[in-house]
Amino acid sequence: MNRRQFLCTAVLAAGALVASDAARAAGETITLHKDPNCGCCHLWGEAMQRAGYSIRTIDEPDLAPVKMRYGVPEDMQSCHTAVIGSYFIEGHVPEQALTKLLSERPDIAGLAVPGMPSGSPGMGDDPGASFEVYAVYKDPSRQSTVYFRAGPKS
Repeated sequence: MNRRQFLCTAVLAAGALVASDAARAAGETITLHKDPNCGCCHLWGEAMQRAGYSIRTIDEPDLAPVKMRYGVPEDMQSCHTAVIGSYFIEGHVPEQALTKLLSERPDIAGLAVPGMPSGSPGMGDDPGASFEVYAVYKDPSRQSTVYFRAGPKS
């Protein structure tokens, strides 16, 4: 195999990986519970839709019962709660973390980005921003751990 064939094969393989992530996302529906007046929640949903997910939005004037129903710990809460499969997705979780979650299917309750960090999906374009995505365990006595680091070096 010459250099040109190798490079063409590498490019095709990379394209296939991206296409498989989009195909996996296309088969998944995210139910987004959000405040009807929150713009950043809407922008997060749009970002996930661009990534290939189907979005079902439910406007909720009071999100506390939703967070309680899915077991989102108070210290992990953000402005919206989404559900994909058996997982909750709390806050501005990036698409790359969702891809990892759906690929690995760990035994956790969900993922969370507490607060509303700058540069996270829906929170403005800040290419230098970095933040952490936490795995939240089903057992409430277990402390959440970093599952994914988003930012310039992720």
